[in-house]
Amino acid sequence: MRTVGVEEELLLVDAESGRPRSVAARTLQYAEETAKPAEPANGAEPAAPDDAPGGSLEHELQQQQIETDTIPHTDMVALGDGVRAWREYAITAARRAGARVIASGTSPLPVGAAIVGKPRYLKMVEHFGMTTTEQLTGACHVHVSIESDDEGVGVLDRIRGWLPVLLALSANSPFWQGEDTKYASFRSQAMVRWPTAGPTEAFGTAERYHELVSSMIASGAILDEGMVYFDARLSHHYPTVEIRVADVCPDAADTVLIAALCRALVDTAAAEWSAGEDPLPISVSMLRLMSWQAGRFGIEGDLIDPRTFKPRAAREVVADLIEHVRAALRDNGDEARVEEQVDRIFTRGNGAMRQRAVLEKTGQLSDVVADLATATAGLDA
Repeated sequence: MRTVGVEEELLLVDAESGRPRSVAARTLQYAEETAKPAEPANGAEPAAPDDAPGGSLEHELQQQQIETDTIPHTDMVALGDGVRAWREYAITAARRAGARVIASGTSPLPVGAAIVGKPRYLKMVEHFGMTTTEQLTGACHVHVSIESDDEGVGVLDRIRGWLPVLLALSANSPFWQGEDTKYASFRSQAMVRWPTAGPTEAFGTAERYHELVSSMIASGAILDEGMVYFDARLSHHYPTVEIRVADVCPDAADTVLIAALCRALVDTAAAEWSAGEDPLPISVSMLRLMSWQAGRFGIEGDLIDPRTFKPRAAREVVADLIEHVRAALRDNGDEARVEEQVDRIFTRGNGAMRQRAVLEKTGQLSDVVADLATATAGLDA
């Protein structure tokens, strides 16, 4: 069974006002004084070895943000426990720094730049200007293990059409600089300003994938391999496919849903690649349009069917995704969990719908932030 690890980009906000606070360095210092969480593993999987990848709390680009990283898991219950454990670890350290932690794709309240002073980040500011200084977004990156780069590229070529559905389910960034953007995921709009961000063509072979990445770096337009911001890519750290399209979710159960769907997509695509089945013939132009539609409307409007390119109700396209990966979900023991969580999202809404509902009720974006902090901590169940 394939392992899955999750990285979550989390915002640090003032405990009173809800505005982002530049306290990442202090938060990480306090975290260093505390034992790292021992990620639970239930009876379905062995404990991870001490040298397993992941299991960290790190800086991100801005001082108002940190990133958690679970160890790999085969069991989704254990993965969910790991996500919650790392959130609690971050929350405890941030509290000592006078801040709260929220899982949101963007800050609901206005924020200014506070770049972490690492040489690489300062080079990014010089090279990319406002694209860098305004980059304060929160994504959920899912790593799914692969057997080889060849298998990984076979997977990348075959999951492209379904990635916008993951974006729609996870959409959780309706506000930007204190304004309602009308998007469910404005993070997805902020990201496409980077020269490598977004969907990709089908590569065909690992050799072609690596040739493209090498050519991008050689062009001088990007600094290094870490700036290959494809919606899904081969990880340059781990033997994984890294699916990067989702917003970070307030509810950790939604994070687990996205992770389970990612693994099922990888399983299904790997089987198709092994059997010699061709990928869906989707142009990058159509994929960009599909992603825009998902980011704009989330699950409240139509999504674009990856097989017909016609608009259909989001609920129907999500149902098609589940049907597409059902055999893998069943083999992994995730079928019932995924169906239950999808039903829950369509009943109570995704993160963007939750944020807007709080604003409509209270009229205060600070209340939106407070609600996100409660949800991130798992205190609203």
